[in-house]
Amino acid sequence: MYDFDREIDRHGTWSVQWDGIADRFGVPDLLPFTISDMDFASPPEVLAALHERVGHGVFGYTDWRLGEFREAIRHWYASRFATEIDPEALVYAPSVLSQLSQLLQMWTEPGDGVVVHTPTYDGFRKAVTGLGRELRGVPVGDTEALEGELARPDSRMLLLCSPHNPTGRVWTEAELTLFAGLAERHGVSVVSDEIHADLTAEGHRHVPWARIAESGRGRRWALVTSGTKAFNFPALSGSYGIIGDPDERTAFVRRMETGEGLASPAVLSLTAHIAAYHHGAAWLDELRAYVAGTMTMVRERLAAGLPDLVWTPPQAGYLAWIDLRPLGIEETRLQEELVSAEKVAIMPGGVYGTPGFVRLNVGCPRRKAERGVEALVRTAARLRKA
Repeated sequence: MYDFDREIDRHGTWSVQWDGIADRFGVPDLLPFTISDMDFASPPEVLAALHERVGHGVFGYTDWRLGEFREAIRHWYASRFATEIDPEALVYAPSVLSQLSQLLQMWTEPGDGVVVHTPTYDGFRKAVTGLGRELRGVPVGDTEALEGELARPDSRMLLLCSPHNPTGRVWTEAELTLFAGLAERHGVSVVSDEIHADLTAEGHRHVPWARIAESGRGRRWALVTSGTKAFNFPALSGSYGIIGDPDERTAFVRRMETGEGLASPAVLSLTAHIAAYHHGAAWLDELRAYVAGTMTMVRERLAAGLPDLVWTPPQAGYLAWIDLRPLGIEETRLQEELVSAEKVAIMPGGVYGTPGFVRLNVGCPRRKAERGVEALVRTAARLRKA
């Protein structure tokens, strides 16, 4: 039903990925596989709703608690994740990171420890350290290290990325239950960023933190997310969250409406979310299948060109997290060659605290993804021989 092979020229649209490439890589006009947005148009069902709303012509102050927004979220969680949520438990904010910033200020103090899994999404690092908190990383899958960090007297928050960015790991229900038990044992609040949840690959199942929290473990927990990632409208802004405790929820809303002056949300964001959650499921399923096919292509090209690498597609998302350390290539040199010789931009693993990896964004038409992975294979093979 949908054409994901269609290439859309994004130049001149103020795109961070395309027009802002020189800001990060120092060179303009590179083919980018960088920031986590897609080169696909949003679902036609979403675009139709936006056109209708724009056609109304009046964009006055709005209230996210009026209309269909909360009901659309309730419907999506029930139909997509078999999880019933209380619409009264919802909160709204301009972005997931703005929610995180508020929760950090509510639930931690400067100098407190915030525990994350490594590699770590760079937005987490900026938010946590920018507010004077200490980022404490533990490797994905290392439960002993996780408990050790949570047990430190000044650790105050477990910040989850679920599914995990950049690795694409989908936490199992057993793992999430374990995390909840550790947080309860050590008196640590939990914030679960679930913006990649809708992009879980076939054969894996996302479990919302709200379901884990139904057991009553821990007073302070929040799920923060948005439809902007899966349906590709991040520039419209807008996110929502679920905060378990009513008093904490009230405090959050008060902070947003008074201290931040954000009482009125972006109306087009509300419109896009409602349309996506009521009418976007078919588009999303085709997108997931298309991305899965692209990931298979990446696996095959890597296996053919760099047989020493053993890489499997991620369990969620359109970001290929590739470990190049077996090749013994220095990260800076790899990046220099990709930019100068291949004219492509791929995110280095050092951005996420793990040098030796790359994060290749394949949320794009397959022809473009092929160009990216082939450039990576050529460069890695060339440097390995040098």
